[in-house]
Amino acid sequence: MTEKTFVAVATLDEVPPGTKRVVDVNGLSLLLCNTLDRLFAVRNLCSHAYETLECGRMRGGWISCPVHGARFDLETGAPINPPATMPIETYEVRIIGDSIEVAV
Repeated sequence: MTEKTFVAVATLDEVPPGTKRVVDVNGLSLLLCNTLDRLFAVRNLCSHAYETLECGRMRGGWISCPVHGARFDLETGAPINPPATMPIETYEVRIIGDSIEVAV
């Protein structure tokens, strides 16, 4: 089993509750989402339209694609409604002090 490598990507005050923030990790665009009193990290790319998700609506544990409205579960990446049928990539998040770290 390969040990996960966590990378510091932001601080807690940079992603307050109800907001999202784009971060770059090794050339990969990730979206940090603070909702449901949790931090989630997903790839900033819709699995259907290949558009960024950063301008999509975020509510109650999901994010929507701003182009076609496909919604994705932030915890599992699973599509919630059409036209998306494939999940988006999710990443493990941990908090160390006030630093947000993502497993890559």
